Formats: sequence, C-alpha cells, structure tokens
Amino acid sequence: MKNKAAVIDMGTNTFHLLMVALGEKSFETLYKEKVAVKIGQGGISQNLILPDAQKRALHTLRHFKELLKGEKIDQIFAFATSAVRNAANGRAFVQEVWEQTGIVIQVIDGEREAELIYKGIRMSGCLDHSSTLMMDIGGGSVEFIIGNEEQIYWKGSFEIGGQRMLDLFHYHDPILPEEIDKLNQYLFQHLQPLIRAIQQYNPQQLVGASGTFDTLTDIYLAGIQQPKSKNQHKHLLPIHSFQEIAARLIHLTKDKRLAIPGMIPMRVDMIVVASCLIRFILNHLAPQDLLCSTYSLKEGVLAEMKEKVATGKDLTVNSWQ
Repeated sequence: MKNKAAVIDMGTNTFHLLMVALGEKSFETLYKEKVAVKIGQGGISQNLILPDAQKRALHTLRHFKELLKGEKIDQIFAFATSAVRNAANGRAFVQEVWEQTGIVIQVIDGEREAELIYKGIRMSGCLDHSSTLMMDIGGGSVEFIIGNEEQIYWKGSFEIGGQRMLDLFHYHDPILPEEIDKLNQYLFQHLQPLIRAIQQYNPQQLVGASGTFDTLTDIYLAGIQQPKSKNQHKHLLPIHSFQEIAARLIHLTKDKRLAIPGMIPMRVDMIVVASCLIRFILNHLAPQDLLCSTYSLKEGVLAEMKEKVATGKDLTVNSWQ
C-alpha cells in the first residue's frame, strides 16, 4: 500500500499544492494546483503580510484543505519561505493558519530552502558529474546552489526575489534602461558571495528551477511550435533563444507581454526583472545552454519523503528534518 501525502509550498508569489501516492522508488501525482496568492504583494518591502494578502492566503489554504479531505490525506507538509520568514507578523500568520485550517506550517530558512531545491532539481534528471550552477527565482528570495548529481559544493539564499526587485526598480512600463542599470548595480552589490563561489567552483552548466524558467520554456516552445510534454521534467532552452526572449520582454509593455504565446499571466510582472537577473548571471559564466527543471522545492520534499519510506521512517510532521 502506497503512502498518500501532500506538500504545500507557500511561496511569496504562488502557493502550490501537490498530492501524491508515495512508493519507495517513485511517486504518483494524484493532483496538483497552483494559485497566485501574492502573499508578499504590497508589504514585502516593509517585511509585513498585509491584511488582503492574509485573506487570499487563508482562502487558498482552506480550499486546499477541502481538497485534501476529499482525498483522505492527513499527511500534510506545508512549507513557508521568504515572505513569511521575514514578516514581523509571520509568526501570528502561521498561528492563524493553524487555528483556521489545522495546517501546521514549517517556516524554513534560506539554507534549507536551497537544499530542498537542489534535491528537487536532482530528481528531475538535470544534473550529471559536471559542476553546475542552479537557481530558483522566487518572489521573495533567490536560491543559488553549485554542485553536481552527487553533492552540493556551495549554496546561498538572497532576499532579492522578483517581488522585491519589482518594488525597487520596475517603476515604468516598459522598464527604463536606467532602471535596469540600477538593478544590475544592486545585484552586483548583493551577489558578491555568489560571484566568488562561481570563480571558485567554475560551474560549466546553468539549471533554472520552476517558476520563471517554466514560463521561459513555455514561450520558447510556443515560438518553435513544439508542444510541452507533461512527463518531461527537464527542458533545454538555448542561450541565444533566452537572450532573444529576454530582449523582447524588456522592451514590451505588460499588455504586449501578455500577448506572447506561452506567457503565463501570473508571471507577467516579475518576468522582466527575473530575466534581467538571469542575464546578470550569464555575464559571470558561459554555459552552452540553459536547462530548465520543472522540479523544485516541493519535489525536493518528496525526495526526502521517498528516503524516509525506503528506510521505514515515520512520515509525521514532528519527525521532519
């Protein structure tokens, strides 16, 4: 009999629900859903979860709980990241969620977030023996990992996510050249530990996880009229194709970005600053191609669950790392 479990990834921009039947060597997806809750909207730069954002979050989590009841799943692993961990009212929000839904939220730090993202990317099949730079652009933070399929060499989490970059630099539509210049200066200041790690470990490959990279993949595949396979967890995005897409995104208004085939509406605002960040990273290493992993944090949680099932360990929340 397979274990049924669910992972809720409460990102700054998007909440994800993933229900699975878990075996020792694999998992079967029973249901998945993502909702653009935007819990960081309006308050992330003040380190607050605003009342409207709390309302959206609680509404979504009550909806998730009803779905979980329907599937008779009581093993629920909910993780909150940047927006909640940095919010002055984050602890009160976690308590409110527990009182209203019975969902226990684990607020994880950036190091733990990076570790779970790495495990998700590794499960996607994107890694080999080469030294690889991995990145996941969230709404609140961005995680970078350098490693290969066997180990992590270095990892870091930086509070420079899409919503934060948007609030700080993207005032005009389309974004102005001077706003991009200021953003690049900001990234150069804040990403010095990453730049030093790139120089030290000399990664040859770049892998981007979920979110922005899913959207970029969708735009690329729509452009070459190739359908996206739901069973494929890694996608190739040639660097020159990324640069062409990024150049278009940066010069278009929101309405025109929305009209691009493959664009996901919930990504339309943050994708401009996220593309600027990827361009910045590409100035510091020269991979032949960009690999995009559809797996990230929530699949990293599943990877740990599989290890527990395989070794006969308990899957209860209290036994979690």
